[in-house]
Amino acid sequence: MSHWRPPALSMRFWPVFRRNLLVWRKLAVPSLIGNIAEPLIWLVAFGYGMGMLVGRVRVGDTEVPYILFLASGSICMSAMNAASFEALYSAFSRMHVQKTWDGIMNAPVSLDDIVMAETLWAAFKAIFTSTAILAVMLALDISHSPKLLAAWLVLAAVGVTFSCIALIFNALAKNYDFFTYYFTLFLTPMMFLSGVFFPREQLPEVVRTVSDWLPLTNAVELVRPMFMDRWPQDVLRHLVVLAAYAATAFWAALALTRKRFAA
Repeated sequence: MSHWRPPALSMRFWPVFRRNLLVWRKLAVPSLIGNIAEPLIWLVAFGYGMGMLVGRVRVGDTEVPYILFLASGSICMSAMNAASFEALYSAFSRMHVQKTWDGIMNAPVSLDDIVMAETLWAAFKAIFTSTAILAVMLALDISHSPKLLAAWLVLAAVGVTFSCIALIFNALAKNYDFFTYYFTLFLTPMMFLSGVFFPREQLPEVVRTVSDWLPLTNAVELVRPMFMDRWPQDVLRHLVVLAAYAATAFWAALALTRKRFAA
């Protein structure tokens, strides 16, 4: 059958997800520290350091402190990075190095269910990291908007989207070094083009047009107003873009993973 046939999913993905959870539970505290340390360093160094120089930033018709501007963007970046790392390095270890996926498929669990479990597991790691960072931001009094609960749901969607994208590169990788291309050529440029560190209005018009369709841009456009205690504009458009990336990337990742295991 074609590798690009529709996904054949069942609830058998759940034991695979639970297996990952039970293994990770032993390393939860070190994992948490590792996942939140870097974004918090970015937040403190740039938010307070650069924020003293920048002062306030205009968002639409409102001026906000730079640390709030940065926090609302960097938490989306953190969800993206957490999902990507899990769907790349950890998933590749289970798939290629440890041969865990091969062992699981000796049970009545299909490859489609394994890929779905890995997608949801990487998204779980993203929302776990985002929740911890949100708690720190609340403690720092950056924002106390009740709308952060809705932002939390958006961050879960961001985790799903980027886990699907990362699994494409996981299916193509021959070794860990391959992931450097993904971070250097895709994630890093997107961080600087998506309005995480500075308003996108300062970008050239052509670059800004491209930026409008990046998944991280649409995530930031949804989350940032909620930090300001406002509802975002064009909600449906941003959600559709994220959903389109997630659905397309999941199908591609599944097809490429099927092809890899059929070889």
